[in-house]
Amino acid sequence: MYPNSLDHRSRGDTEFSAEYILLSVIDTLLQGECNPDLRLLGCAVLAPRCEKNKIVKPCRNVCETLKKNCLPAFDAIDMAWPYFLDCDRFFASEEEGCHDPLEKLRGTLSMYLSMQNTMPTTFIEFSHHTYAQMVSVLKKTAGKCSHIAKTYTIGRSFEGKDLIVIEFSTKPGQHEQLKPEFRYIGNMHGNEVVGRELLIYLAQYFCSEYLLGNPRIQELINTTRIHLFPSMNPDGYELASEEGAGYNGWTNGRMTAQNIDLNRNFPDLTSEVHKIMKVRSARVDHLPIPETYTWERVAPETKAVMKWMRNIPFVLSGSLHGGDLVVSYPYDFSKHPLEEKMFSPTPDEKVFKMLAKTYVASHPKMSDQSTERCGGNFVSKGGIINGAQWYSFSGGMSDFSYLHTNCFELTLELGCEKFPTEDELYTAWQDNKESLLSLIEMVHRGIKGVVKDEHGNPIKNARISVRGIRHDIMTAEDGDYWRLLIPGVYIISAEAFGYSKVTKKITLPAKMTKAGRVDFALQRVEVSNRRFNKVIPEDIYDRLDPLDSYDPHARQGQGEEEGELSQDREKPSWWSYFSILGHNRPLWLLKNN
Repeated sequence: MYPNSLDHRSRGDTEFSAEYILLSVIDTLLQGECNPDLRLLGCAVLAPRCEKNKIVKPCRNVCETLKKNCLPAFDAIDMAWPYFLDCDRFFASEEEGCHDPLEKLRGTLSMYLSMQNTMPTTFIEFSHHTYAQMVSVLKKTAGKCSHIAKTYTIGRSFEGKDLIVIEFSTKPGQHEQLKPEFRYIGNMHGNEVVGRELLIYLAQYFCSEYLLGNPRIQELINTTRIHLFPSMNPDGYELASEEGAGYNGWTNGRMTAQNIDLNRNFPDLTSEVHKIMKVRSARVDHLPIPETYTWERVAPETKAVMKWMRNIPFVLSGSLHGGDLVVSYPYDFSKHPLEEKMFSPTPDEKVFKMLAKTYVASHPKMSDQSTERCGGNFVSKGGIINGAQWYSFSGGMSDFSYLHTNCFELTLELGCEKFPTEDELYTAWQDNKESLLSLIEMVHRGIKGVVKDEHGNPIKNARISVRGIRHDIMTAEDGDYWRLLIPGVYIISAEAFGYSKVTKKITLPAKMTKAGRVDFALQRVEVSNRRFNKVIPEDIYDRLDPLDSYDPHARQGQGEEEGELSQDREKPSWWSYFSILGHNRPLWLLKNN
């Protein structure tokens, strides 16, 4: 009966409409999800049931249930929920005499649900993922667990791929006071792919296990904000994957599309620290980016990560690599520039060793004492090593993270084969799953607290010092801080420009697995009455710094003319399905509309 609910006047109007085309291709676009339910529901609006010359609308509760189940699949392909499936507008309640267009599927559905009860609890496809597949999986995962998960991008690669991150927290998208921030970064070198896949699997595992009520995963996500960044170098990955798993060379795809090694591209702060360590009053943490740093040769991926590090008060991080089986920790650059293998510890050597040993202890191959295994040459060192003692290099991400921010970062070498075949990925997951979880839990070691003034207002950038460890931590926006420490007795101080210095003595018991709470209340003082050795009044990042004005989401090297030509190319991949409609293409499917 015409006109239908969408005001189509004839069957021809319907069959040449964007709504009809969408229903024709939706099974392909959503990769089989919600089929045939979604098409039947859409057809109930386009070709409505008629009784006694009146349209009978489909039931609103059917629409609402389907939208809840299918919306994650739409989010995964960046498609808005179709307007003609607006449950309030085109559907009716049972009291109004609606009909269930999915009624004939009920028998099939009950059989499917009974089969589902015998299936495994966590569905993870242990395979390699293209860039598009990776984005799809992460967005679907975030959609299914939207109350604890969210995807966001920190910038774009040189070739314009979004650098996508998925986070897990009870309030995704925001920092919560006293909740520590943890990150994993994978695929920094495009041909080292195990870490990339493990983080995709870990995201799915977190979502599924949280929903199933796994107490350990629920505790982890309820008390921690976790960021998973599977691919820092998506351009390099595409190049490496062209050769196929198991056939990739040692270097193909390692670099970015600009031929830049990202782990040699960060500012070298380590050599500066080695020079000034003997100067007692010199500042050796939260170092500014040197004026000698050549910004013209800095990859957009590097700039995006540096900006990300500044924006979020990360406490602990793991960078996932491949090519050996060992955990290394800073410094990566030797304290003597001509020594290629020289033990070069940070002031937090004991903390870094504790963190590295935690990952090794839960990894069956890393903790194996056989010298015949992959990485067997590290057995005598317990599967861990100081980076510079292994081999020295400058411009690394881990050293920069430690010296520029609060964050301690480990380099996790996950296997001797950089691009293994798919049949090896499940074993890699089994070997690393417990270690990945255990390292995240270590973010809760040491102490945490809030620094406030006498009126209870939080103090940003207050300095937390530990006597005997020459590396301080700065408080975040809300005045909160986290200081990783091994068990022991410590003298802790808090100070800020214009405030009195407060010192406390604390004891961390050996069996303590949660961060001890140590708060500070600072009193305002006359600045002229006292000296501030290491505290400076201005924010260390407020000086002239090209990173301040860097837009990580800008497209690289794109002028106005190219931008206009690529307007359609910037649309989602499914936009081409509607090219036949010309200017009548469905803008209502684009999320930004």
